[in-house]
Amino acid sequence: MGLNGVRNWEAVRDFREARRRAALEQALARLTGATTDLLSYEEVRRKLRANTLRPRGLQDVPLDAIVGSVGRYTDFSRTFLPLHDADQSRWANIKVTAEGPQGLPPVELYKIGEAYFVKDGHHRISVARSMKSETIQAYVTEVQTPVPLSPDDSPDDLILKAEYARFLDHTHLNETRPHADLRVTSPGQYDVLEEHIRTHRYFMGLEQQREIPYPEAAAHWYDVVYRPVEEVIYERGLLRDFPDRTAADLYLWLMEHRAELVKELGWEVPLPKVAADLAEQHGERAGQIVARWSEKLLASIVPDALQGGPSTGTWRSEVLSRRDKVLFADILVPIPWPQSDGWPAVTQALEIARREQATLHGLWVHPPDEENTADTARLIEAQFLQRCASANVPADFSTVAGEEVAPRICEYARWADLVVVHLRYPPAMQFWARLSSGFRTLVRRCAPPVMAVPQAIPTMRRVLLAYDDSPKAQEALFVATYLATAWESALVVLTVKEPPEGEKIQARARQHLEKRKVQAEFIQRAGDAATAILTAAQEYECDLLIMGGYERAPALEAVLGSTVDRILQESAIPVLTCR
Repeated sequence: MGLNGVRNWEAVRDFREARRRAALEQALARLTGATTDLLSYEEVRRKLRANTLRPRGLQDVPLDAIVGSVGRYTDFSRTFLPLHDADQSRWANIKVTAEGPQGLPPVELYKIGEAYFVKDGHHRISVARSMKSETIQAYVTEVQTPVPLSPDDSPDDLILKAEYARFLDHTHLNETRPHADLRVTSPGQYDVLEEHIRTHRYFMGLEQQREIPYPEAAAHWYDVVYRPVEEVIYERGLLRDFPDRTAADLYLWLMEHRAELVKELGWEVPLPKVAADLAEQHGERAGQIVARWSEKLLASIVPDALQGGPSTGTWRSEVLSRRDKVLFADILVPIPWPQSDGWPAVTQALEIARREQATLHGLWVHPPDEENTADTARLIEAQFLQRCASANVPADFSTVAGEEVAPRICEYARWADLVVVHLRYPPAMQFWARLSSGFRTLVRRCAPPVMAVPQAIPTMRRVLLAYDDSPKAQEALFVATYLATAWESALVVLTVKEPPEGEKIQARARQHLEKRKVQAEFIQRAGDAATAILTAAQEYECDLLIMGGYERAPALEAVLGSTVDRILQESAIPVLTCR
């Protein structure tokens, strides 16, 4: 056998090896459900609205980037293994040519995105891959498309990209907002985005009294609706919490989640809070998953009265991440019924809302089986909203059924910045009464500050801060600093500690306030903390007391009692507790 005969024999052997590998590849694909098919150029071009052709000349093209064919996508696998025995002679001849001095002549390719499709040269590419080549020379014609395509895209990916191309064809956002990235990861979502745009277009037309062209409405929607949500997604790091989602995925999820919350609560929820809740409830990071399981386990084995609440500082961290200049933008006011003593909590909350330009959220928790609930709810709502309207304070009202009032209030409190409650039943002195106190539950489990109002005091000109340098006292110092700055309230800082520890604690508070240019009067007392705080509030004619909440574990607090309990029992002025 001559040299040419040997080369032909080896080329035929290599072809049969390639056919064997192709059969194995297809068998594995059937078992795993994967696909080994080449992409059809015409199908991709049509789906991705790719039409404009631009010759790019002779180039070295990575073989791994060639993923489709103009007309022979059923003759070779995705890795260009031959699928038909009839190709043996031609394939072997090209293999002999490739090993000769001339090598392989260039092939002809179309390029869409970063993926290439064979117009001419399928066997040459198959042979080049069998020879472990990394690139091949090709005359390239680029086919421009508004949607990027990569060599790793599967047929399922192609469906999504086709939907994206159709969406861009309708909205022209690739032209009007060329830097917009609205990719999603599941089919059907572009229909939802277009529904958002259609709704936005409708209200634009009503506002401007004209027919709004669809591309104009899409661009305006992108600027005033989508982009602000996208900014929250990036600021909150949601893409880290949901690593397999895109910003457009999270936009749709956030909008859906907010709609569900509005339906449940009866009021609008700020988007940053919606984003934080979405991450807390559904975040995919390991720490978030463990935290959810731990919380469920704890709730199943620990009685309600012994459960703690959010970590200290949770509320402050949330507030500082917002762009609001006010501290109390949303105020929750639970309304007991019947109210026979002048609605003191509502009166106090209205004064705070007026100063903060806040929204009041009235809440009535009623027994599940109570008769005439709807009639009573309408009566309470009418009185509440009428009071708010008279004070020019925006407000809404919700009702919810609950066997236990305090836990239901806590569920709503997580969406507020302040809870203002009429102090009708302060925690009692007896162990079991303290343990079952609804007010203790509020102070323990509400993330935002809780204001207990024995009687409404509209002035709040002088604030007493009870400060002991504990973590919760630090939260109280944060609130007191804000009130002294924003409300121009006079501030008195009280520490109940023997010297020299008392001086050290006050020095830390003084340093914090001086750094923020807040002036305060500092006093020290010794002895019983509750007595010292109540006496100082009276002596200095304070009309608001701010302090940290419960410090000990719930069971220990119930056994030993607490300074907070004593203050709530005896204070004649509102008490703001922070956790």
